[in-house]
Amino acid sequence: MMIISLAPRRLFMAAISLAAALAPFCSAQAEMSAWAEAEGGRMRLVALAPDAGGKIRAGLQIQPKPGWITYWREPGNSGIPPHVTIAPESGVALDAIGYPVPKHFFKGGIEDIAYDAPVTLPLSLTASGNGPVAIDATAFIGICKDICIPFQANLAVKLGPAKQSQPEEKGILAAADAALPKPPSADFKVAAYAMTSDRTALSLTLTLPGGGSGGAPDIIVTGPSGYAFTKQVGGKRDGAAFKTDIAIGKLPKDYDLSGKRWSVLVIDGDKAMETTLAFD
Repeated sequence: MMIISLAPRRLFMAAISLAAALAPFCSAQAEMSAWAEAEGGRMRLVALAPDAGGKIRAGLQIQPKPGWITYWREPGNSGIPPHVTIAPESGVALDAIGYPVPKHFFKGGIEDIAYDAPVTLPLSLTASGNGPVAIDATAFIGICKDICIPFQANLAVKLGPAKQSQPEEKGILAAADAALPKPPSADFKVAAYAMTSDRTALSLTLTLPGGGSGGAPDIIVTGPSGYAFTKQVGGKRDGAAFKTDIAIGKLPKDYDLSGKRWSVLVIDGDKAMETTLAFD
């Protein structure tokens, strides 16, 4: 594995954003928008009617074509992370985006953290008023094969009162939630962590679940926005315990680690756990 410093990705995104193809405005009088199509795949918005507190379960459903990938929240050397914005006049706020467990892809010196199959990103929304809700969203993703294509589309749905029956939408969102990494538990957690004094490595002690491969788990540490670190140094597994150092590349100039919150995603076989690392 390798260290990923994603600062160059910002320059890459700035260069391609001018050329981003804006898909037609896709609206539907239902809980799913029409599909927005691009060369490498398609995407749409799926939502359920708001509950009594105005909370809306939704998802950005992305279907790359065979051989194409789309990216996780920290995509790799030069990919495009997903962006979702909601028009303020919709009266709907985006509270959070969830990310199902991604895969690692290596091609030459390029490392991608991405999805090579259909994926739905869970969206947590809140409607500010009562009555019918119209969600006007803009989604911007990257889909890549031999080249990376920026894909931007306006997606809209109109939601009426809560319904007892929305089986297709509920099934899509339930599957998306099931694909998310789990929170830490007694048998799958970060038991200890510490940054070295020179900030060149993050030492991790993990408790891993049974049924894994028996080798090193896949570990993705995300720090400042645009930075991810995956290179393991000196990993050693002893039963359920695994100790390793994650090499930390160059951090932003004058970056103060105190008070920051980083995240770590650990993938061991078919199980995945994500948690927060607090540096006080």
